[in-house]
Amino acid sequence: MKDISQLLALLGDEKDFLLNHRCKTIPKDQLHLAHSSTIDSVFLPSNRNSQTIRSLAQLYQHGRLSDTGYLSILPVDQGIEHTAGSAFAPNPIYFDPENIVKLALEAGCNAVASTMGGLALLARKYAHKIPFVVKINHNELMTYPNKYDQILFASVRDAWNMGAVAVGATIYFGSAESDRQIVEIAKAFEEAHHLGLATVLWCYCRNNAFIKNGIDYNTAADISGQANYLGVSIQADIIKQKLPTNNGGFAAIGFAKNNPEMYTKLASAHPIDLCRYQVLNCYAGRIGMINSGGESKGETDLAEAIKTAVINKRAGGAGMIMGRKAFQRPFSEGVKLIHAVQEIYLSKAISIA
Repeated sequence: MKDISQLLALLGDEKDFLLNHRCKTIPKDQLHLAHSSTIDSVFLPSNRNSQTIRSLAQLYQHGRLSDTGYLSILPVDQGIEHTAGSAFAPNPIYFDPENIVKLALEAGCNAVASTMGGLALLARKYAHKIPFVVKINHNELMTYPNKYDQILFASVRDAWNMGAVAVGATIYFGSAESDRQIVEIAKAFEEAHHLGLATVLWCYCRNNAFIKNGIDYNTAADISGQANYLGVSIQADIIKQKLPTNNGGFAAIGFAKNNPEMYTKLASAHPIDLCRYQVLNCYAGRIGMINSGGESKGETDLAEAIKTAVINKRAGGAGMIMGRKAFQRPFSEGVKLIHAVQEIYLSKAISIA
């Protein structure tokens, strides 16, 4: 394992830009930041029942980031979302779901998130060893021509029966099917909380009309931030979101509502400030936001993962959920990459901006 200075050197020319940035938009004292007593301060006063509180505690108190308030989750649902062949061709051992669980265990993750079928086969062997997050809906990708819709593959009760501590789901906010998905997942999350499970929401924006003049606003801070706000409104306990790549989506596309101060008072063009706007929309950080690791590009994966972790942590985020960068490489290298990201969250040298 490289020490923290070696990891931060991977930021290259952006090192000073990212590590010494001072946020002048939303001050950190207006946010609820990740800390060891997150469960007590955020969820204990809420409507979550005792079983759900215990499930959340299992998530936050497992692995190398235990009791820090930060989360490191291994998500592997790409076998459905991207086709198994395309996802696992770089490393075919992951056709066997046991290796997915072993990677999460070896890497000291807080939890492993995967499909109902894969986790169900291994529940009696591993559900007591690492928290399971069962992904209950997917984009099946087999319809021709392809359509992009999240449909239910599993039930909340089956996830509860196997000993999972949480269910995960995706909503494609902005899509033609988003109304149905919102209603469907809101009901599923209500049942999950009733049974004592935590809830994790992949808050993705997807609409081809959000691409204008060659700029993809599906990952704009204002649009993705609003997706976060809708996600916490249906009682997601953890929000998964992509890092913002730009801002001004509402204004550029010309829909919904916007206020000029959204782009000046509440955010700047700096990537940490854009990410902080996403955190702000998670009830000012009361609900933890974890950023996705994104696709694997090979040699640049470690540097990109470190950059994402630094942005997320300094913005006030709650961790990372990284899959392809870890499992699309040899097992031992995947473990080292996840450990490197965890070191960013364990380091006291990297503070909130």
